[in-house]
Amino acid sequence: GFDTSNCSTVFPLLCILLLFLSVEARTCSPRQCNQENDSDCCKDGKWYTTYKCSPPVSSQTKATLTLNSFEPDGDGGAPSECDNQYHSDDDPVVALSTGWYNNGKRCLNYINIHGNGKSVRAKVVDEYDSTMGCDPDHDYRPPCPNNIVDASKAVWKALGVHESDWGGMDIYCSDTDI
Repeated sequence: GFDTSNCSTVFPLLCILLLFLSVEARTCSPRQCNQENDSDCCKDGKWYTTYKCSPPVSSQTKATLTLNSFEPDGDGGAPSECDNQYHSDDDPVVALSTGWYNNGKRCLNYINIHGNGKSVRAKVVDEYDSTMGCDPDHDYRPPCPNNIVDASKAVWKALGVHESDWGGMDIYCSDTDI
């Protein structure tokens, strides 16, 4: 006959495993990803590198400036982490990679951004998550690299970058003392 003594143990474990797998498996429809600023969208089946730390911060930390909208229907996804608010694209605001965001320690502080021969002060309002992505809170965008300053249109304008060149630029940034 069939030995059923192990069924009472195996069945609950199988149910828990299936529940876990169903929660962790995510599908992403391209139409769910806002590509307002030519944002990358997650691709089904693709693996993305994640980071828990960023390069050390100095008086001239090299970074990559990217473009983000912090407005309600923008490609930034959810409200900003620091104040649970949306921000106008006309305000010089940024999101920092997870390591630089430092569990919110830079929230609502200003950083100096140097690029294109100019400088601008911008307020840190959000984390650009290097540890997670491809979900509704991250607008189905992949996890970000560990050296990103994701900036509003106002930052790009202040640096005098022609609009056709917005999207990715090497910069230097530093904390302000003000």
